[in-house]
Amino acid sequence: MAHKVEKTFRFVIVGGGIAGVTCVEQLSSQIPSAEVALITAGPHIKAVTNYKQVSKVLEEFDVEERPSSVLEEKFPNLTVIHSAVKSLHTQSHSVETADGRVFGYEKLCLCSGGRPKLLTQENPYVLGIRDTDSAQEFQKRLSKAKRIVVVGNGGIALELVYEVEGCEVIWAVKDKAIGNTFFDAGAAQFLIPSLEADKPERAAPCKRPRYTTEEPAAGASQTFTADRNSRGRNSGPTEPGSALGPDWHEGIALRGAEQVSRRVSVEYQCEVEKIFTSEELLDSQQQTLRPENVGSWPVYIQLTNGKTFGCDFVVSATGVVPNTEPFLHGNNFARADDGGLRVDDHMMTSELDVYAAGDVCTACWEHSPLWQQMRLWTQARQMGWYAGRCMAAHVLSEPIELDFCFELFSHITKFFNYKVVLLGKFNGQGLGPDHELLVRCTKGREYVKVVLSGGRMVGAVLIGETDLEETFENLILNQMDLTPYGEELLNPNIDIEDYFD
Repeated sequence: MAHKVEKTFRFVIVGGGIAGVTCVEQLSSQIPSAEVALITAGPHIKAVTNYKQVSKVLEEFDVEERPSSVLEEKFPNLTVIHSAVKSLHTQSHSVETADGRVFGYEKLCLCSGGRPKLLTQENPYVLGIRDTDSAQEFQKRLSKAKRIVVVGNGGIALELVYEVEGCEVIWAVKDKAIGNTFFDAGAAQFLIPSLEADKPERAAPCKRPRYTTEEPAAGASQTFTADRNSRGRNSGPTEPGSALGPDWHEGIALRGAEQVSRRVSVEYQCEVEKIFTSEELLDSQQQTLRPENVGSWPVYIQLTNGKTFGCDFVVSATGVVPNTEPFLHGNNFARADDGGLRVDDHMMTSELDVYAAGDVCTACWEHSPLWQQMRLWTQARQMGWYAGRCMAAHVLSEPIELDFCFELFSHITKFFNYKVVLLGKFNGQGLGPDHELLVRCTKGREYVKVVLSGGRMVGAVLIGETDLEETFENLILNQMDLTPYGEELLNPNIDIEDYFD
């Protein structure tokens, strides 16, 4: 390597998102004398604020952007290096940054996150939403748009479709129901009326008019409309790189150019076949579009269900790819099928003294039967915290056990203004046909679903203010046989907590 090492740190962390920052905080408070470096491209870092441990495994927190100086003031032995990483040399234990500086490390933790899976590279009409920058860009483009197509079925797609006003939205999902990453068809049905109700002025419970439960046929579409007066909101600051917070749309006015408040058409069980411009469309004669449509939209999208839509732009919200790029060359990292760096139950990669946490890594230890990795905020925080503890333990030659948070999957979030709690195998993940569901649904108020396997609770979805999360968490953790209770388990007239204290 041409350049000589400028300084060697005991710990180097790459990435200023939640995983990286949490790792830094953990290391700096556990070993205050250690020299720690955080290498991050943007001027801001993502900080966890208002952290609350809600129960044994459930936690709630906000994500805020802060200038990195906040961290340096808090930890005198921390150096923040503002640059992207160009290359990593695991043999010589050194990292080279984009501006040509070289830093040595004793232990390194890679927390470089994920980048959006884009439908196509380099198409000016396709926008990936992942970080604050792309959200601002989206807001700008939306203000002139009459129709957009949203592709994807995760959290960002769900929020986006709900928050956009004054613009027609065509929403293409590859599943039979919306929000498949988080819900089943029942929960989706519960939430769908929110798309056609006028949006509450924050926090007021929505009134839900129409309600259907027929499952859409393959290639079917459903349309929901709602009218409401426009209202503007201010937009916040931007920074490159880090993923969006759970409330990313707060304070961004997502308004299009039309007067109608919301008009959403969902196209189910389809993916993108092809994206082309109006010129390309005119050249390809085989298109069955009515001629007067051609040329009136800047971009056209053809779905696998055979339909073609013109729109102002396409939003790609189809999840993330682990950001491993700068670290692979010249090293020998084992990678998982999803492209993440494989880590063991001490968050260690296959390269000596290199750890990884958050979206960039794939948990390859033998999972608890009630836990799965999902690239979410909660897990970025948990993994960053645990990686910091492991690095410290190894340096101090102390033993360390896999943290309890990996016993039971849990996540609290908000969709369509409802509180949503997910526990364990909430979608029956990996259980095969051998499981049963109990569901209780009060229209417009709450949706409760329990997943049972062999008479024991293994997962739950709670939408609304159900107050059942702690009871269910306990029932899942203690694996009590619930067969005697049968359907009564969800009887709203029985206070279930009285049974199980």
